[in-house]
Amino acid sequence: MRLLLISDTHVPLRAKRLPSELLDQAGRADVVIHAGDWVDVATLDLLTARARRLIGVSGNNDGAELHERLPEVARAELGGLRFGVVHETGTARGRETRCAERFPDLDVLVFGHSHIPWDSTGPGGLRLLNPGSPTDRRRQPYCTYMTLVVADGGLNEITLHRLPRR
Repeated sequence: MRLLLISDTHVPLRAKRLPSELLDQAGRADVVIHAGDWVDVATLDLLTARARRLIGVSGNNDGAELHERLPEVARAELGGLRFGVVHETGTARGRETRCAERFPDLDVLVFGHSHIPWDSTGPGGLRLLNPGSPTDRRRQPYCTYMTLVVADGGLNEITLHRLPRR
């Protein structure tokens, strides 16, 4: 099962539209996971139309309509793994322990907010993944997103993709 992980798209504030490479990936993925800060309802509608399956949450920059349509926390079993999605996890310091305590029933937690790519493992084996942002690199050298494959109850081929500078 091929997954596309994205977060913090901030359309149209940080970019007028999603990068075409990202939209191509959305069409090829079995599941698209968006960890919040869409900003624009049209982006949710676009990914809903493109994705075979979309799992998304609202973020702190999302308005009332996005908060009405999306939960703050989403959960799904994908390929035998228990996934969770949330926008904010707090500061980097202590993140693994804090998230393992908050989500003891998960195998993988996808999060956003910082725009900083992250891949770590917490106590008990909780895998934490942040794909960064495909539209707003902030202090990072590149805009980013992640792809991965879930097979035989494990994560494989986790790839952080760098997008060309605009």
